[in-house]
Parts: sequence; structure tokens; C-alpha cells
Amino acid sequence: MTDLTDRLGLEPNARAVIITCDDLGVSHAANAGTYEALRTGLATSASIMIPAPWAREAASRYRGEDVGVHLTLNSELDRYRWGPITRAPSLFDGDGGFPRTVADMWDHADLDEARRELRAQIERAILWGFDVSHLDSHLGSLQARPEFFDIYLDLAVEFRLPVRMAGPDLERRVGFPFRSLAAEEGVVFPDHAVHVPHEAGSRRAIERAVHSLEPGVTELVVRPAHDTPELRAYDDDWSHRVDDHHLVCFDTEFRVMLERASVTRIGYRALRAVQQKDQPA
Repeated sequence: MTDLTDRLGLEPNARAVIITCDDLGVSHAANAGTYEALRTGLATSASIMIPAPWAREAASRYRGEDVGVHLTLNSELDRYRWGPITRAPSLFDGDGGFPRTVADMWDHADLDEARRELRAQIERAILWGFDVSHLDSHLGSLQARPEFFDIYLDLAVEFRLPVRMAGPDLERRVGFPFRSLAAEEGVVFPDHAVHVPHEAGSRRAIERAVHSLEPGVTELVVRPAHDTPELRAYDDDWSHRVDDHHLVCFDTEFRVMLERASVTRIGYRALRAVQQKDQPA
């Protein structure tokens, strides 16, 4: 049993999984694939990139699904760009968008401007009608440096939202205890996190990941998108997104894997309810 499964009212050895679709809003193909995964597939949550070009369309198609905010300070693609909604000077690179790499963003971002930008992204999601379920960060940019993690944690406390959290391995590498810091502030996060692999033998790796799930809540992160000329034009890794779409929408073997492993699918709203119960407004 983990503390979180106990607070969720699950069985002591329960294995729960949140299947989250990252990058909602990045393109029409991603919007279509993500909403299909949420409405008819296995996905239980998603996260929207508010600064991305197709975020407004994603908002127009929203029907109350479990959606969080994918806090964004990077624009990593070569042929496809987005930038800060606050137009903050330190958050631009020389090419008219957010920096392409996390390291470049860390080196140049003014912390006050970053904080205002990230708060504005959450506020815009709320303004557009999203019932925001959680926060996570694009490219993991807000977890590996203490000064950026402070912003991430402060926003989670301010908006009373759970967060995605990297595991103890990263915690040891970066040298500060971000998991315990979040727990001390009453911020809830999944016990474990798994990204769907996209290399040779990935099917076997997915099967191993499902069957080796530990008791507790695990977040499984995917990036589904429809296979379209738009997707192939902007993302050299387009096939990974198409594979993820197939996995969570059409792959009956994956569905059977989850059933045989007695996995309970939940969304981030369940974690939000636990946090807000113990963290009253």
C-alpha cells in the first residue's frame, strides 16, 4: 500500500494507472488524436500547451474531459514555433519563440517573467473553460532546477492542483528533494511515472512495464496524434505520435494487458479531490 492509494480509497495492493496524453493543442492532428483517446480509447487524462498554435481549437472541442496544463517554456521543433503569451523578453530566443532547449531556457529566463508566464497559462486555460485537473511541465523543464521547481510548486499550491513528478532517480541526480518538498506542501503526485518507449522492441518494453507496475498510482505518458500531412511536416518523430494513438485507441492487446494485470484506470481529478480535501480553499 502507498499513502496515495490509501487516500484514494483503493485496495492495499491496488495498481492504478493514469494514462495521460501530452501536447494537446500542439496541432490539429494532436487535438483529434487526444480527444479520440479520451472519449473512446484508454486515456484518462491529457495536458494542454496553452501557447501552442492549436490550443484555442482544443479549447473549442473541450467537453469536460480530465485536462491539465502542460506548463510550457520551450519550443523545441525546428520548423514549428510558439512563444510566451505574456511576450516576456527573457522567454524568447533569437528565432521568435521559446528557446529550443531546456538548458538555454534555464540560462536566459528571468524568474519573475517565467512565473508570470506560467500563471498566465493556467489562468487562460481556466478562462477558456477548462476544469484544470493538474499541472505538468513541457520537457520536464520545471523539475531539475530548484529555482524553477519553486515556481512549479508555488503554482500547484496556489491553484490547489496535483502535479506530475519525476522519480527518485532524477531526484538523486539533481541533488535536491523535490518529491518531499512537494509532499510537505500538501501537493499530491503519482507514485511512479512511465513514458511509453519508442525504440526497437517497444512492444515488449510496454508489456514489461505493465506487468512490472508497482502498487500505487503510476502515470503512463503518451502523445497521440492522427497520421496527417500536417503532423509529418512539423515533427520528424511523427511516427511515435501515430504509434501512441494506435496504442491507446485501437490496440486490443494493450487493453487486454491492462485487464489481465488488474490495473485500475483513474484520472488526475481523483488526485485533485484528495489534495483539495486536505488543502481547503
